[in-house]
Amino acid sequence: MSNPQPPLQAAIIPVTPLQQNCTLLWCTKTMRGAFVDPGGDLHKLRAAAAQAGVTIEKILLTHGHIDHCGSAGIFAEELGVPIEGPHEDDLFWIAQLKEDGHRYGIEGRPFTPARWLEDGDQVQVGELTLDVRHCPGHTPGHVVFHHPESQLALVGDVLFQGGIGRWDFPRGNHDQLVGSITGRLWPMGDETAFVPGHGPMSTFGRERASNPYVGDRVLAR
Repeated sequence: MSNPQPPLQAAIIPVTPLQQNCTLLWCTKTMRGAFVDPGGDLHKLRAAAAQAGVTIEKILLTHGHIDHCGSAGIFAEELGVPIEGPHEDDLFWIAQLKEDGHRYGIEGRPFTPARWLEDGDQVQVGELTLDVRHCPGHTPGHVVFHHPESQLALVGDVLFQGGIGRWDFPRGNHDQLVGSITGRLWPMGDETAFVPGHGPMSTFGRERASNPYVGDRVLAR
């Protein structure tokens, strides 16, 4: 007897010269999906959705940095879908996407999301429900998406395998960042796997055990 198909599937597509992890996630029951952080290289994203047979119904954003959302407005317009996220505190980052795009060699266009997200909100993708947690520190309006049933989180640039997000950008804050990780990510459970904004996946348990910035032993000193 074959195992039932999981309710959520995901594919990671690195985009932009900064190799940012854009995630295509979809509801296996409806084959409707979303792109999380489509920063650029839209030809790659179109191909990934077509290969998976997924109909894109929205774009989700963790935060307002150019590599994560530079092409989000362009893509949303092309697909005729709404953008949800990030938190409104990242409005100032989104407003300067064109200038930041010139700086990093990434096409950037400011946009207005159909919905700003708050801590405790939920977003729908097909028949999936993802929980939203506001996790400031890297940027003030950074949010994380969590699907408890799949033990999967999409954390943007809050946490990485063996690292944490930078806090030296405007309105970044180290203490806020650590508080977001320990107060809002760790309670999701050690078994929860996460997709970071760059680099390989990990689990919260692994990072609590070994991360040199926010591991349990480090923070207990």
